Amino acid sequence: MKLCMIGIRGHNGYILDDLEELRHVKVVGLSTGTEEDDIGKLENWCNEHGHTPELFADYQQMLDKIKPDIVSVCGPLELHAEMCIEAFGRGINVFCEKPVAITLEDFERLKVAYDEAKVHFAAMMGLRYHPAFYTAWRTVRDGAVGVVRLINTRKSYKLGQRQPYYLCRETYGGTIPWVGSHAIDWIHWFSGESFCAVYATHTVMHNRDHEELEMSALCHFTLTNDVFASSSIDYLRPTNAPTHSDDRIRVAGTDGVIEVRKGEVYLINGETDGEEQLPAECDRQIFRDFVGHVEGKTTSLIGPKETLAVTEACLLARKSADEGRVVSF
Repeated sequence: MKLCMIGIRGHNGYILDDLEELRHVKVVGLSTGTEEDDIGKLENWCNEHGHTPELFADYQQMLDKIKPDIVSVCGPLELHAEMCIEAFGRGINVFCEKPVAITLEDFERLKVAYDEAKVHFAAMMGLRYHPAFYTAWRTVRDGAVGVVRLINTRKSYKLGQRQPYYLCRETYGGTIPWVGSHAIDWIHWFSGESFCAVYATHTVMHNRDHEELEMSALCHFTLTNDVFASSSIDYLRPTNAPTHSDDRIRVAGTDGVIEVRKGEVYLINGETDGEEQLPAECDRQIFRDFVGHVEGKTTSLIGPKETLAVTEACLLARKSADEGRVVSF
């Protein structure tokens, strides 16, 4: 199976980690998708691990010449949608860094292009495969909290010193679509409901000279069946914190509550003796799942339907925050 990789601005690690087990998948082409980035480190990794990819300055030329089965997209955020559309038009399966589009106009173009393609398409929502979140999701799916009624999520990052493209909305897309996409994805995934409306706020205050980068945001979603959900999103995690991110979810249902905090899973319901810690396990990997889905061997945890729904939710939440009003789906 032939794999081409575009760009270095994302979670290429998801792919590289799984290639060790996917011996039949070969990286045959590399392109940065932009003159600004250096493909050297990725090229070196490939050469050291038995892949001999051809390098291309033009990613479209690469797709035309190589005709890969799969392309990964980790190029500039503002080009994600265009890169996906180009791959769809060539009948290539696409594994794309999130968000897959950073404007509503590009999102609509992307939807139309995908509808006309017969390929697999998924965003790199790797936290679905984190042992704690995967275990919590399976526990909710198995009915341990009853009918889901309320969800609270948190994504908190260290700010550090961000690259120049984070400083401008046109090349960054905003903190809600970038940081918040995982938290918004959990809402969609755990609830099993559809988004109906959102009210969000965000601010650039105290962003330490990062220009247009929003430092904090809060989203309130109304979903079908009167399920309510919130996402707390920020770059306020202190530099001396033990981990880069603080990722949490609380799901309250008619029969109990489950939480993920500090990488652990906690459940309380009518059958537990107080709050019970569950063993966190996941025997699946995101890119291995993607390849298995393409081959018809498995069903990946995230596909085109989820990718498009979460992308739209992120962009409409950002629109709500920009305009200071409730936005309906």
